[in-house]
Amino acid sequence: MNITTFAAIDIGSYEVGMKIFELSSKSGMKQIDFIRHRIELGKDTYVLGKIGCDLTDRLCEVLCDFTKIMKSYQVDAYRACATSAVREAKNTIMLLDQIRLRTGIVVEVLSNSEQRFLRYKSIAYQVDHFERIIQTGTAILDVGGGSSQFSLYDKDKLIATQNIRLGSLRIREKLAGLRKYTTNIPALVEELIDSDISNLYLQYIKNYTIKNIIVVGDYINYFQSDKSGFLTREKFINSCEKLFLLSTDEIAVKLGIPAEDATLLIPSLMIYKRVIEKTGAENIWTPGVKLSDGIAYDYAENNKIIKVKHDFEHDIIAAARNIGKRYINNKEHIQMLEELALKIFDRTVKIHGMSKRERLLLQIAVILHDCGKYISLSSFAECSYNIIMATEIIGLSHLEREIIANVVKFNTTEFVYYDELAGKFDRQSYILLEKITAILRVANALDRSHRQKFKNVKITLNEKELVLTLDTMSNVLLEKGLFKEKAEFFEEVFSIKPVIQQKKKFE
Repeated sequence: MNITTFAAIDIGSYEVGMKIFELSSKSGMKQIDFIRHRIELGKDTYVLGKIGCDLTDRLCEVLCDFTKIMKSYQVDAYRACATSAVREAKNTIMLLDQIRLRTGIVVEVLSNSEQRFLRYKSIAYQVDHFERIIQTGTAILDVGGGSSQFSLYDKDKLIATQNIRLGSLRIREKLAGLRKYTTNIPALVEELIDSDISNLYLQYIKNYTIKNIIVVGDYINYFQSDKSGFLTREKFINSCEKLFLLSTDEIAVKLGIPAEDATLLIPSLMIYKRVIEKTGAENIWTPGVKLSDGIAYDYAENNKIIKVKHDFEHDIIAAARNIGKRYINNKEHIQMLEELALKIFDRTVKIHGMSKRERLLLQIAVILHDCGKYISLSSFAECSYNIIMATEIIGLSHLEREIIANVVKFNTTEFVYYDELAGKFDRQSYILLEKITAILRVANALDRSHRQKFKNVKITLNEKELVLTLDTMSNVLLEKGLFKEKAEFFEEVFSIKPVIQQKKKFE
């Protein structure tokens, strides 16, 4: 049995941790060590806007220790990820360079959507519970140091996901100057967060029946008393209210945790409590997972070490569809374009060389390509770009979202060449942008009227032509007349000329 030893490093807002796993197809994921150090990087970032030299030195010292531990375990691979404290710091690039030079560790800064997606993968590691729970209305509430993520599942589909800038460390630092005036910190936290949670309720929660809430975050693990991780609504809220009557020092003694951790537990619990009260959820599940579990799960999935039961790609597509629904997309037009674009992609793999991931980006671009018409019919391309860039799509990196937004923009506007976009994309990303745009343009031209004039299209790739044979009796003069421009760009990108043929002639 082949066993891969893997290290997952999580550089968070208030803690740096590393888990060592043994990964195998037979036994799945087995945690063999967990090392953690408290370093409140977020305290510098959220107050000063950057991470200072003292914390940089401490972080590098800890990561040097991690490299020694990895060598002692003879790890086969590692992945080091940083979240909001590093992501929001002004000196991120300098910090990452210092870490690389002084420790040899290359750190990846996750976008918020990537970070939350990996956390969801850590939840899905508890496969039986996760798959069963999300069959009915279920919310996932992930409270971090800098922000919180609310996601809603129903009938195994991701309905909505939204980030709010309410995190335990951010809230604590905002209220730090008020502690000398009152001991009733929970009341201040509630007053601070209620407006955002009320907006969350009105926009994303009120029209759904939510029976279950999965709560995750580093400090919820101190709170759960049931080994199964399941609590009733009443038990959770009552336990919170009892703790809120105590001072932070009393909470620390009661739970056997450091006083610093108690100051972060209070805002976390208040966020959980208020969302649970708003949703009316009956059952609470605290799986006790960390980001590092998701990092390991993602590595095992990508390297085909373990079989994945939950379809995470389906979650990304579902999130995109719900964004499109919000902006009243033409459902029939989108369905036809998806079929056409993906069929063109699949028939031309030999000439474009793109992977399954790029196929997903194309599909999302199709789903969202007309969303800007909700705002403006005359400048919808620019509006579509702005909507996509302002809307988080769970599971996609910032770069992937930037590629999709530009594909959508250039679907109907003049394409901009590399010299003008060099500040946004490296060459590899730019080439990907070209290829996806070319495919979307051709697919969109085939349904320019938005009338779905044909049911079937046969696609044949010859030496110099991509023949699109339309099975229809309808008049496709408009499509043929406007196809030339789109075909020319496709030919420029792939050196293959798309050609329309009509199987049945219009009388």
